Formats: sequence, structure tokens, C-alpha cells
Amino acid sequence: MFRLKSLLSIGLLFLSLSLFSQDYFLKSYAPFDKTISSPEEFLGYPIGEWHTRHDMVVAYFTKLAEQSENAELIEYGRTHEGRKLIVLAIANKSLLDKKDEIQQQHLELTKSNAKISNINEMPLIAYMGHNIHGNEASGGEASLLLAYTLLASQNAEIKSYLDKGIIFIDPVINPDGRERHSMWANTHKGNPLISDPLDIEHNEIWPGGRTNHYWFDLNRDIYLVVHPESKARLKFFHTWYPNVATDFHEMWTNMTYFFEPKKKYGIAKELIPTENHNKLNPIFAKEFGKALDSIGTFYFSGEIFDANYPGYGSTYLDIQGGLALLFEQASSRGHVQESNHQLLTFEHTIRNQFLMGLTTLKTSFANKGMLLNYQKQFFESAISSAKKDNVKAYIFGDAKDKNRTKAFVDILLQHKIEVYELKQSISQSGKKLESGSAFVVPTAQAQYRMVRSIFETNKTFIDSVWYDASAWSLAHFYNMPFVGSSANVSKGNKITDANTLFKTKTFAKADYAYLVDWNDYNSAAFLSCLFKHNIKVYSAFKPFTTTLEGSSKNFNYGTLMIPVSLQKIEADKLFEIISKITQKTKVPVYSTNSGFSSNGSHFGGTSFKVLEAPKVLTLVHGSVSGYEAGEMWHLFDQRLNYPITKVRIDQFNRIDFSKYNTLIMVSGGYSELDSAKKQKIAQWVMKGNTLITSRGATAWVIRNKIVHEQLVQTPKKEKKEGEIKPVERLAYDEASERAGAKEVGGAIFETNIDLTHPLAFGYTSNKLPVYHNSSVYLMPSKNPYSTVAKYTSNPLINGYITDFNLNTFIKPAASLIVSPLGRGRVILFADNPNFRGSWYGTNKLLFNAIFLGQHIQVPR
Repeated sequence: MFRLKSLLSIGLLFLSLSLFSQDYFLKSYAPFDKTISSPEEFLGYPIGEWHTRHDMVVAYFTKLAEQSENAELIEYGRTHEGRKLIVLAIANKSLLDKKDEIQQQHLELTKSNAKISNINEMPLIAYMGHNIHGNEASGGEASLLLAYTLLASQNAEIKSYLDKGIIFIDPVINPDGRERHSMWANTHKGNPLISDPLDIEHNEIWPGGRTNHYWFDLNRDIYLVVHPESKARLKFFHTWYPNVATDFHEMWTNMTYFFEPKKKYGIAKELIPTENHNKLNPIFAKEFGKALDSIGTFYFSGEIFDANYPGYGSTYLDIQGGLALLFEQASSRGHVQESNHQLLTFEHTIRNQFLMGLTTLKTSFANKGMLLNYQKQFFESAISSAKKDNVKAYIFGDAKDKNRTKAFVDILLQHKIEVYELKQSISQSGKKLESGSAFVVPTAQAQYRMVRSIFETNKTFIDSVWYDASAWSLAHFYNMPFVGSSANVSKGNKITDANTLFKTKTFAKADYAYLVDWNDYNSAAFLSCLFKHNIKVYSAFKPFTTTLEGSSKNFNYGTLMIPVSLQKIEADKLFEIISKITQKTKVPVYSTNSGFSSNGSHFGGTSFKVLEAPKVLTLVHGSVSGYEAGEMWHLFDQRLNYPITKVRIDQFNRIDFSKYNTLIMVSGGYSELDSAKKQKIAQWVMKGNTLITSRGATAWVIRNKIVHEQLVQTPKKEKKEGEIKPVERLAYDEASERAGAKEVGGAIFETNIDLTHPLAFGYTSNKLPVYHNSSVYLMPSKNPYSTVAKYTSNPLINGYITDFNLNTFIKPAASLIVSPLGRGRVILFADNPNFRGSWYGTNKLLFNAIFLGQHIQVPR
């Protein structure tokens, strides 16, 4: 053992002497223009010796733009933490000077009637994207080498690339995550380097550098467009429509190197043309193999990963007529690490990524005409395919929740989907969609495939194993009422800006009370603002009817009532505050000078309950899901603008629970909580407080008998005495596929909700889509009042699930239960109501749990 360690140390010493020379990367492309600074000259160390900070990456690209007339730095956005999102545009100056003209030419390619006579002569657009996962750092380092080589190399072939197109190098798509990881790797770097996989350098603490500021995976977000990084990148994509795009990643240390094509499987009706997989990818794959052969790197292709979900960096541009290419490098997760194949150095991982970047450009420019023509044909086929589609338009809208409707329109517009006003009201499939609050999306448009992905549901699949979700119809994420029409629908004005859709109703100063519609998605944010101003507010726990401006108006469960006379501020100041909140949230407000209800409780009745500002605590770190914790944090910050205290689970004993009335436990193992800590939580709830759990945490409180609820169990097979059933023989190499098929990777199901329950206040339909992607299945409660949401008898809306899982676990199960505990309550979500920060449709369940939970008493 001692001799092995000694040899490893000697090997690392030689590696550090040899690999830290930039010749390791660059000698094939010499000579270089000495007026252009190399990364080593600028940074003060060779690439691979340290993990380069994001600010230094930006500084180096800025220097290149200053030194070369063939480079232009473009800042296209900022992260949550204020870091710059940049691309470096590289091309010969003559092309850069015509950048706007070239851009317009490429936009023409997206039009079905585009008439471009010289398409083969057009410049190619290449987007070289790196480091969307912050701790997959090799791509970001490789981008520095790529930019330098393109601008400084005097190699004839390299120089020719700059004549053939514009190359946009995006060095770091996730700066906040990269900065977190870079600090970790550099802080824990050893001298000599430590290759032991157990070393702290290779094992980041929770949440790690993969995710962005709110601990979201940005490689799932370009479709959902939740974060500023994705909003900015999406805008850039639709400004240029790249013909080829790279997506550089890292994977498990004991793997080798992966390049496209991905494994061909998924939905039966694919969004991406088969030509992409069958023709374009093989051309590039052949060149990738040759390049890696030349330096002795082992690789594989076509065995794993999929192109089904449209929100990956390596699939979104496939649905925009480009060729998006995924690269996965085995990760050193630091500077050097032992693997099953080799001593894996950071420099080795960087060299592979750098070489693949150059090979992508080489192959792209060699096939420039083919890629340009493919994109033109892609958008032409969108229109021809739409004409064959039975659905000619989708009509959608929710007249009772205009802010949620507006949010849905906004995401469609960000994806460059054409949206129009509905000219005439229609009734179809039991849904009434009204002119003035409903909209039309024709299928015959350039973004036909994106329209399909957002509205279409899939229940037929070629395969049963999914790398990620099997359902992503955004219309269901938003719980948006919609119908597909086989006839052409009369359209009104085209919508260009969602912010101009609805005008907020004006209201007069009230002498008695203000009423706030709880049906609206933003009503919870409205309530949050009221609490900040210490405004006394009530919630209606029964519907009521009152007279406003001479007409009767019905108000739903949950309506907020703000009395004028019971406030500690003057009526004029109250009106000023409510007016400002209304301008901010766009929520309907009504003034009344009487507390009399013609139907239902008067305003001083028992149905109106005063609300207390929740003091919310959540546990993070350790065995807690970083993704779900981040989703919850983001919800409070960005949707509610309301404080939530995040406490590391290893600091549990320091919590003064008397300061809080709401505890949220997102999915996690919670192995850090011993019996005394479990008892502390239970006793706190029993005093009248609210515990909210989701997925894994729901299973945890049940298994630890904090609540008297049950999980759905696998039925035991009855066996007759003496009976011996033969075991079915199965193919050995199908074992992993069969195991994967048993999982619910992510599908959308229909639930029936109790509209009278406080957790369902604000909903107007008892049918609600939910997203299920776990093995947590709740038995309906034995208490007849506790089951708030239960899966329907035919629940599958969209996605893959085995018949066994559907019939055994989903159909008998509940999605949401409230369980009494002393004077308090535990609200148990089997599903994640805030999945990836994009489930507007189920967010209100969570809003109600947070703001109304204090008043939920389960009848016995």
C-alpha cells in the first residue's frame, strides 16, 4: 500500500511538471500571434493548475476583445447574484462589421416563405456553450483555450473558420454555481495533489456547485424559463438561431467520454426530425471519434441519455432547427482523482473538451451548406406538418385568474410562439373560453413543434426508461384550461407583450372594507405585502354575496377582507398602501361601504377569520433535497417576497421553536433527526402549529409515526399451500431496463380536490393536474375530512407509468392530506407542488398551507 501511494505521488509530480505546460493543449495549432495574450500569460498560471474564477474568465474574454479586431464581447444578462453572462463573438472583422445584416439573414431562415438564393454562402452561426453545471468545470476552462486558439493561432485551417461564420463562445452559463465550486476546489487543493476520491476536494458540501443561486438545475430550465440566466439565454437563442450548439458537461468519474448521438428512445411522436439523429449526428460522431482516437481518449456514444425533454441545453436548439450536441466528460471533481480507467487529471478533462469544441467547428464549417439548408427545411416542415395536424389551434385562458393566464402567455412569448386574442367566445369539451380573457395559439407557425410540446400529451412510448421527466406539457403545469380546435379559429389582435394584457380594475377609497379576490395567483403575494405593513386582514372561509355599486357580486372561498376601522392607521393611509400593492401585484380589489352579505356570512361573522403572519422555518443541508429546498426558497423570495428562515439541519438543537408557527420539511431522508428531535417537532405541532411536508418528508413523518396516516403498500401475493410457481426466465442484459421501467420518472396525473377545504381555497374546478416523480404514495386518510386531493379513477394525463404502478399505487392514493396532531396539524403532500419552480397550478395549494394552515382544524 505504501509503495502504491509513493508511486502515485511520483506520478503526480511528473504530471504536474508536464501537464502544466500549455503545449499539452496547444502545440498542434502553433504558431500563435504574440500580440494576443494566452490564458497562462493573463491568469498567471497554466490552464488546469487552478479552477479559474468567473470574474477572471470575464476579464480574460474582455482582454481578448480589446486585443483582437476579430472579437467582440457581448453581455447578454446577469445572474441572481449579479454576475455577468457573456458571449465572445469571434469572426473576421468583415463579418463582425456586418453582424446585424447576418442576423437578419438568419432570422429569414425561420420563415416558411424565406427566399434565400445564396443560402450555401451564408455565414454559419455556432454557439459554444459551457459550464451550465457549475461544478462541471472542464468546459469553462476549455472555453479559454478555444477563444485564444481561434484568435491567435496562425494555423491555416483555424484561421479559415473565421471567414465562414460567427462563433459565439459562452464560457460559463452558470456563473453563480461555478464560483461556488471553484472556491471549494481551490480552497481544498492539496500540495502534493490528492487523488483519493474520499478527499474533501472531491466531495463538496451541500448543495454543491452544480446548481445556481437558488439551487436549481439550469439544464432543466431553458424550457421553463424560471431564472434570469435562462431568460437571457433564451432571448439570445431567438436572436440568432444557431446552426450548431454545444453543451459541455461532466459525468461520473469512473466513466470515459460521451458524445452524440444519444440513445434513440422516447415518445412515439417525436418533436425532433429523425434526420437530426440519423443523418447529422453520425457525420459529427465520426469526426469526434477520430479526434479522440488521435490523443488516445476512450469514449462511447448512443448508449445513454435521451433527447426527449425539450429543456436541455442539448435539445432546445434541436427544436429550433439547429444541431445541439451533448458532450459528457468523466469528472475529476477537483484537480486529480483516481478512476477505474486512469488517474484522471483536470488537464486531461479540459483537453478532451477543448478538442471536441474545435472538432465541432471543423465539422460544422465542412458541412455548412447542409446545416443551413437543414434549418431552412426545418421551419418549412413546421408549417407543412401543422397543415396535416388535426389540431389547427389551441384556445386557452382562465377568466378567474388573469395573473396566472398572463404568466402562461409570457412564457409562450419568450419561446417566440404566436399568440392572439380570442375574437369570439367558444364552448367546447365542457369548457367555456371567453373573448377578453382567452387566447388563441395557431399550430401553423414556425414554432409548431414548441406548441405541440406545451399543449400535447403523450401516453404512447417507444421505451420505458427515462433520463429525466416523461411529461412536460406546460399547459398542465399552469393548470390552464384549454381546448384543441380542428377548425380555424377567429383570431383577434396579436399579443406582443404579456404585461399589456389586462388592466387592473380601479377601486375607490372604502369607508368600511376592501375585498381582495383569492382566486388570483398573485393574491398570496398581495397578502404578503399586507403583512409587511402590519395590516389586519381576514379570510372568508365560506363564499358570500354582497352588493357593489348597485350589483350583486359573488366571492369565493378565501377572499381577503381588510376592515378600515380596525386598522392602526388612518383610512387615507390604508387606501394609499392598498393602491400601491394593487399596482404591484395586479390583483382585483373591491371597495365596500357595508359589511352586509345578501348570501353567506356578514363580515363580522364566524366565517371571517383573522390571519396571523406566518413565521416560517425550513431545514436545509445534510440529507435534505437541495433541489426542493431551493424551489421553496425561490418561491418565498420571488413569488411571495416573504421571509423564510433556512436552518442547517445540523444546527437543529439551536432552534428556538417558539419563534415560529410554520415548519416546512421538503423531501429528504432526515437521518440527522434522532428520537429526541422527532419528539421536539411533534410536541411543537401539538401546541397548535403547522408542519408542511412533501414527498420524502411525508414518508418520513408517517414511518416515524409522528402522524397516524399510512402509505400505499405493495399487495402481498396469496400463495396456496404447497404451490410452487415457476420463475420466468429473463434476458440478463435487460435487467437495468426492467428496473428503470418500474420507476415513475415524472408524469402528470389528475386529482379531485375538495373545493371547500382551506387548502383548496381559490380554485374553481375540482380537477387539478399534479406532478408525481417519486415512490411516495399516500393512503387516503381514515378521517373523512382529511383527504384534500385524491387521484381520480382515470388519472394519467401525460407521461409514462407502468400499468402495475398506475393501478396499484396511483389510483387508490391521495395526493394531499391534513392530519391532526394535538391542537396543530401536519399537511402532507405526496407530490411536489413547486416542482422546478414552474408549477403555477399547484402553487396555490402551498400558498394556502402557508397562510391559512393556522386555521385548519380537522373534524373528528
